[in-house]
Amino acid sequence: MKLVVFDFDSTLMNGETIDILAQEYGVSEQVSAITHRAMNGELDFYESLKERVSLLKGFNLQKAQTICENLPLMNGARVCVQSLKTYGYKVVCFSGGFKFATQHFRKVLGLDADFSNILHHKNGVLSGEVGGEMMFSDSKGSMLCTLQNLLCITPQDTIVVGDGANDLSMFAHAHTRIAFCAKQILKENANIIIENKDLREVIKALGLKLQE
Repeated sequence: MKLVVFDFDSTLMNGETIDILAQEYGVSEQVSAITHRAMNGELDFYESLKERVSLLKGFNLQKAQTICENLPLMNGARVCVQSLKTYGYKVVCFSGGFKFATQHFRKVLGLDADFSNILHHKNGVLSGEVGGEMMFSDSKGSMLCTLQNLLCITPQDTIVVGDGANDLSMFAHAHTRIAFCAKQILKENANIIIENKDLREVIKALGLKLQE
């Protein structure tokens, strides 16, 4: 058995979920500035996540869910996942983003599992609080080790794909580390770098054939 773990925002999905929510709520400028610094590794991920989510306090819950279920997938996302599964890989998503999005697109893409965070809500609006499985800068690495132990998969049989600083921790536990249209800090720790925003390039880089 082999394992592939994808980041969600700006990897499986073309954009940052929290930036899209912030734009709809009128706090885009503040949130984007924090996101940019966090993805470049200039801010602690946990603190930046809490700060950004706090700016969404009062956002209508139903509207937030609708936005998260209609996010734009990255070019080639469907065929990339389909191809990997045809070759027998377990395909999983780790996201510092939100369950509203990853749970929906797990079904859309046919992923084996998704791990992300939960936007707390009360009385039909977001409370500005967040919790979940991917809250810290080392969360992806810790979860990857857990999955490897459960599935008896070695780092040699693990592929990780991401774009930002919070993907670094999972890069430490995988033999194949793909930086996809990534920040410089991640490129420095990758052994495959893809600059074209098309996930079919992942299949090509692995020496596999697309299953369209």
